[in-house]
Amino acid sequence: MDSVYQKIGQKIAELRGNFGGKGISQEALAKAVKTTPNTISRWEKSVYRPSADDLFKLSKFFGVSIAAFFPDMELNEKQEALLSATGDLDGKEMDELIEYAKFRKARQMLKNKDSKND
Repeated sequence: MDSVYQKIGQKIAELRGNFGGKGISQEALAKAVKTTPNTISRWEKSVYRPSADDLFKLSKFFGVSIAAFFPDMELNEKQEALLSATGDLDGKEMDELIEYAKFRKARQMLKNKDSKND
């Protein structure tokens, strides 16, 4: 079974190969998304793992939904919007968002527990 990163790498290679009907080189793609050709190669081989920001840049460049990189996952519109909205957050901002999401989830669990006890 392929890992999610293998599937992402395959999708990057597929999109790159089909871009504009004739494909785009790793060098040209790297320049467009502000990385190195080596990194593109390593993403495609699943040696490196692209970040959410990287996937956001790739989705914008190729004109596809970020969900295109996750073919086996059924993402609803809200999940897809969340992935797109977080694409340009830096590491610290992403960590803060994750902590906030954990807080909201814990708060909802407590609220549900309290309503069952009433």
